[in-house]
Order: sequence, then structure tokens, then C-alpha cells
Amino acid sequence: MNPLLEKRKNIIIVVMIFFMAIYVIKLFSLQIIEKGYKEDAIRNAIREINVIPPRGLIFDRNDSLIVYNEAAYDLMVIPKEMKEAIDQGAIFDTLDLCHVLDIPIEEFIKRIEKAKAYSPLLPSVFAQQMSKEDYGFLQEKLYRFPGFFVQNRTLRHYPIPVAAHILGYIGEVNDEQIRKDSYYQMGDYIGISGIEKSYEEELRGVKGKRMVLVDVNNREKGPYKNGDEDIPAEPGQDLWCTIDVELQKFGEKLMSNKKGSIVAIEPQTGEILCIVSTPSYDPNLLVGKARSKNYAKLLMDSINVPLYNRALKAMYPPGSTFKLANGLIGEQEGVLTRNTVYSCGAGYSIGNHIVHCHGCGSINLVQAVQRSCNTYFCRAFYNTVSNSRYKSIQDGYLAWKNHINSLGFGQKFNTDLPYESSGIIPSVEYFNKKYNGHWNGNSIVSMGIGQGEVGSTPLQMANFMAIIANRGWYYKPHVVKAIGAKNKPNTRYNEKIYCDIEQRHFDAIIEGMLCVVTSGTGRSAKMDDIVIAGKTGTAQNPHGADHSVFACFAPAKDPKIAVFVLVENGGFGASVAAPIASLIIEYYLHREIKRTDLEERMTSLKLIR
Repeated sequence: MNPLLEKRKNIIIVVMIFFMAIYVIKLFSLQIIEKGYKEDAIRNAIREINVIPPRGLIFDRNDSLIVYNEAAYDLMVIPKEMKEAIDQGAIFDTLDLCHVLDIPIEEFIKRIEKAKAYSPLLPSVFAQQMSKEDYGFLQEKLYRFPGFFVQNRTLRHYPIPVAAHILGYIGEVNDEQIRKDSYYQMGDYIGISGIEKSYEEELRGVKGKRMVLVDVNNREKGPYKNGDEDIPAEPGQDLWCTIDVELQKFGEKLMSNKKGSIVAIEPQTGEILCIVSTPSYDPNLLVGKARSKNYAKLLMDSINVPLYNRALKAMYPPGSTFKLANGLIGEQEGVLTRNTVYSCGAGYSIGNHIVHCHGCGSINLVQAVQRSCNTYFCRAFYNTVSNSRYKSIQDGYLAWKNHINSLGFGQKFNTDLPYESSGIIPSVEYFNKKYNGHWNGNSIVSMGIGQGEVGSTPLQMANFMAIIANRGWYYKPHVVKAIGAKNKPNTRYNEKIYCDIEQRHFDAIIEGMLCVVTSGTGRSAKMDDIVIAGKTGTAQNPHGADHSVFACFAPAKDPKIAVFVLVENGGFGASVAAPIASLIIEYYLHREIKRTDLEERMTSLKLIR
């Protein structure tokens, strides 16, 4: 054979082998090593859809369903699938989709860019919370919109539109929440306030996954591998509240057209029976597509401020109800007994300044509580913080402050009530700075009658009533009774907390509170068949009429309910707050109101113009 031809033949064989080797290597790489192409091919045929679990239901203490779920639908988009389909010649009718969703083309472009910025490969929400009707109409046309699919979800519904501040609401997660918790993706929902926030992990459940086959027209053809690779979602756990929804509804009715708060607690458990903050709003307003618009309206209402939870956040001067705390501390510090007598003329004099009083005469501790004597409790407070057993006013005040903190003031309870305020009990350093180190009991004596620098929340005052009812102890106030099932109690708040006031000192205070209702300043709360121990208060308000305050518990010998009521600009405690508190007690203990004339008078009273 010609050597030249033989050489050419060998070269051709080597070249062919070389190219075949490259081809084999490339095939091996594509099919075995490189996963991307395989994943792209799978993505073109199989779609992985998150299955959002239904949030847990919420019941009241008597098994009334107060929060449940309704079906809704989100339109999802995968930007890369949309682009690839268009690049391959698919006709995408943008104007038709905009017409279906009732959005302008500019909004369409904005949402697509947002989805791309989040992830071109992962699904993100394009249109939220479509109704069944909108979903049905879109479903017929979905094949025209490659890269788009529908994901089922649920929306909250409130059959009894009360307790908005305690139940709370849910909203879309933000970027920071997504970074903090890998459970969430763009478009997911999370508890923003109230129980929805405090028990988010219990309520949200666990997401599942559904693998479906899709055709070239973006239409689902059925489950992948008969659903063998699907992961079922785990529904959220149900919650049982401590709230009595009928009592809550009644309380909100009594507080209509008023600003203020009602807090009622079961003393022996710390369970909150109702917690009213008015003005309030229908919790259904913060659900669905109208949520953003409604939230903006509520937020912009600077007169009524309906989103503000006065029961947990508002810090009011407690007024004369605070005298009970100073009486207890005076007894504990040894500057008072039930028989200690102080004389009250026109008031308590501090140089040229007088803390005015009614001229109560010579009275003991029980009578001072009954008559709400300013002079008596100013002197008691002064003698406590300026007690000669302490080396300085700073030491005396710190001893007082430690007692007041143990009674639940000046601190948060840190339970399942988010966004609570701590109230105001100033530090020693605050007064040192204010008075340049030169101060005494008279400098701050107005705190003895619940005025001056002291501030408390309605929740703290209601808890204080529970402490007195229990003669020295309490459980942290909370709003969830059971998790998962009614027979699975919430054990997070089972620690009994004792204040540092001895039990024996409560007798005189309680006796005085009984006299307040039977023959003192709180006679407007008196009932024939329920014995109430209470204390009126009139909290000074520099911005208008004084606030009406009443704190109480009942029945006095076996307390079942402790109540605090504050009505802004309501005037004397006996005029508005005391009758409302007694009606709350009557309804809770009897489940009906016999004093219908009083109910009508309180309900019809309008203090918001």
C-alpha cells in the first residue's frame, strides 16, 4: 500500500477517534456530571409547588370559634420559565393578563422586575389573595401565560368582629424576616401582632410540597410519580384563648364612643377574661386584598388611633387607685398599721403648695381608703421614703421602688401579649438629676396619690387587683389557655409569683375597698347580690377632662374576677368607670344583665365627639 495513503488513513482514524472521544466525554458530562441540564429538563416537565398549611384555628375559653380560615389563591410566577417560553416563540398575552388582574401594564412590569430581583428560578407571588371567582376565570386562561401558576392559601376570618388588638393580624413577610428564618419565602404570611405574632410557630404549621407534571402549554397534567414524592403539609396547631368572647363583646359595647380600656383577669390563674381597648376596629378589615388600603386608613386616623392598644401600651397616671399600693407598702415598712390615724384638714401642705383634700378629719387606714383621702396617703408616702431607718432619701425611695416593682408596676410581664409597655416608675438617678441631688419625700409626694411621675398600664392595674384579691401573689397575665387541644394546657405561665408584702397587711386594704363600694366613693358600683371590693380614681389629665378610673374584684370572699376600667375624659371614677366595671362583673358571674337601665346609660354615653 502506498505509504502516503496509509499515513492519511491513520490520521483520519486518529481524528475520528479524537472527535468521538470528545463527543463521548461531552455526553458523559451532560448526562452524568452536569446536573443543570437535567434539572432544566425536569423543570420543563415537573413543577414543584409549595403547599401552604392552614393556620391553626383560635377558640375562646368556652369553645366558641373566633378565628378560622377561608380559601384564597395566589398567582405565582417563575421569571426564567416565562422568559424561556417567550424566547422559544410562545405567545404571551400581557395585556390580557393585565385585564384579568385589573392592573396597568406599568404595574405588570414592576412586579416582574421585583420577582426577578428575588429569584429568576424560584416562584414568587405576582397577585395575592384572589377570590374563588377570579381564580376560576383565570384558570381557564392560565395556559396563555407560561411561567405562571396558582398556589392555594388561606385567609383569616373573624365571625365575631371583636378583640382585634389581642387576636392581632397577619401580613406579608419582609426581607429581614426572610433572612432571619429560612422557613419563609417571598409572599409568605406571618403574624404581625397579638396572638398571631406570639404563637406564630404554633399557628403556621409546616409547609409541604406537591410535584406536578405540566405540558408545553403550562397546563397541569397530574401528579408526578403518582404523588410518591409529595410531602404533605402539617396544619398549624389550634389555640384556646383565655378570653370570654361574649364578655369581650359586652365590654366593647359598653366602651363604644369612648376612649379607654377594660381589663378583666381571673385572679387564681392569671387568665385574661377580656381586654378592651377603644376605639377599636373590625379585624376583618386587615384581611384580603383591601388590607393595605384599610391599614393605611386606620393608621392615618390620628384622632381615634384605633390601632393603638391602650390596655397594653398607654401609660396613665393611676390616680387614687395607686393609694392602695402605698398603703400596703407603708404597712410593710412599719410606718402604718390599720389603726394609724392621720388628721386631714384642707389637704397636705408643702410650703406654699397644698395637695387639696375634702377635710376627712382624723381617720385610720381603712377609713382613708374608703374616703380616698389625699392627705393620709401623702403623709404615708412621705413617711415611707423619708423613713429614718434609711440613711438617705435615695435609700428610702429605692426600698419603696422595690416594693412597687414587686406589685407588678414599672416592668413588663413578658408573656404572650406583645408590645406591652413597662409603665413609669422613675429611678433614683432620674430624681437625682432632676433635683440636682437635693430632694426629699415632699419633692415627689404626688406619687403617693398616683400622680406626678408615676405611670401604669391598665393591664398592670388589673393585675394589681388580682394580687390584692389573692393577698399577695399572682400568675403572669396571659391570653392562651391551651395549645393543640383543649386538654393540652399552656404551661408557660404556671409560676406563682409572690410580692414582698406580707399577707396580713392586705386585710385592712380589702376592708377599706369593701367600704368604698358600700358607703364610700364607689357606691355606683354596688350590687345587691355580689359583694365588690373596689377603689375609685380620678386621674388628672393636662390635656382635657380628667380620666375616670375604677379598680375592683369580686366576689370579695372568693374572687373570680379582677377588673380595671379607665375611661378617658370620663371625670370622677364613680361617674363612668365604676358602673362599667360592675356591669362587667354582673355579666361574667350571671351571664345576664338585670340593671338594663344602667347598661343603656353607659352604652349610650358618648365621650368622643
